[in-house]
Amino acid sequence: MDSIVVQGGTALQGKIKIAGAKNAALTLMPATLLSEEPLTLTNAPRLSDIQTMTALLQSLGVEVTSMQDGKVQVLSSHAMTSTTADYEIVRKMRASNLVLGPLLARHHQAVVSLPGGCAIGARPMDIHVTALETMGAEIELKDGYLHATAKGGLKGARVPLRFASVGATENVLMAATLAKGTTIIENAAREPEIVDLAHCLRRMGAQIEGEGTSTITIEGVDRLGAATHPVVTDRIELGTYMLAPVFAGGEVECIGGRLDLVQSFAEKLDAAGVAVTETADGLKVARKNGRPSAVNVTTEVFPGFPTDLQAQMMAMLCTAKGTSVLEEKIFENRFMHAPELIRMGADIEVHGGTATVHGVERLKGAPVMATDLRASVSLILAGLAAEGETVVSRVYHLDRGYEHVEEKLSAVGAKIERVAGS
Repeated sequence: MDSIVVQGGTALQGKIKIAGAKNAALTLMPATLLSEEPLTLTNAPRLSDIQTMTALLQSLGVEVTSMQDGKVQVLSSHAMTSTTADYEIVRKMRASNLVLGPLLARHHQAVVSLPGGCAIGARPMDIHVTALETMGAEIELKDGYLHATAKGGLKGARVPLRFASVGATENVLMAATLAKGTTIIENAAREPEIVDLAHCLRRMGAQIEGEGTSTITIEGVDRLGAATHPVVTDRIELGTYMLAPVFAGGEVECIGGRLDLVQSFAEKLDAAGVAVTETADGLKVARKNGRPSAVNVTTEVFPGFPTDLQAQMMAMLCTAKGTSVLEEKIFENRFMHAPELIRMGADIEVHGGTATVHGVERLKGAPVMATDLRASVSLILAGLAAEGETVVSRVYHLDRGYEHVEEKLSAVGAKIERVAGS
């Protein structure tokens, strides 16, 4: 397996282009299942997860054409051959479950394996199932697969979500576009990726109101058509690279960055002594006065602090002045990066869903192992601040969510390289 080798101690200077959002693209791609006409996505990220979703859609009979080095994806579902999402593909990625709603909406049936992905908690499917059953679906779990039918099609309904689940909101939103009547999603998730999905579906002809709020109203239509849609900027990649100069020193401009995508995160950076400045092309980030200061962080659903930036923030706080407390409220098992940071000299105590970080003056390079997608990049960032060499192994996680990390960081002065595994 490949490793990433980082030599710490070099200040960064320059610009990093932020890619299209992984989590948005993985939601937009299944939207093609709702129409016989092509869906064209621009600003698509080039990631292994995109390849996995491509393979899943192709297994259903979707034609996928990649252009401009993968930045443009043209998808067409005019000749579907299957409504079964097989375990061998679905197990690789949690977002595979997002074919369930569209398949039920257009084909009135679906067989979808229970999904996989990073080991950061159970993330059960019961919210998805209950919501779709409210719309008239009959769903049974057999041999690890959800067998779903909607005889006569899905019907509009009031769908209260017991938790503001992003995936469940996306599945119901897509399903409701072709349902008979009006669907009202209550306690809907408000993430930018959901707003982006609604904008795409509207371009396809859907009637949607309220995206970005906790109540989304969808009036079902008979059919959806062709559309071209640009994938929104990846707010998690944005936040990750905003932290790079905080670890290493210097100043980095994140091209394509928008403050509204990372408002709560930027507020924590400001409290920690980090300057975030809006520019004509994005966001510029630099330390205000040397080491950052300790801050407390609690992960929450959007617009709160993102769980997908918690690992990176913990790594930053390892060298902050003072003691910080991080509370993880979204996923269990999401402090698995803490023991690896401790190997680099960090002082961290974990008790259940709370981690206490006592800042130290500096970290020291060490061999460490990535445990999940966001943990892997947090260790690379920590390596930028560490004395000596850090070797991050098992970086196959990294390629699921970040395109060309070593190239982007090298371009602003980081000493980083990928070493191919044997």
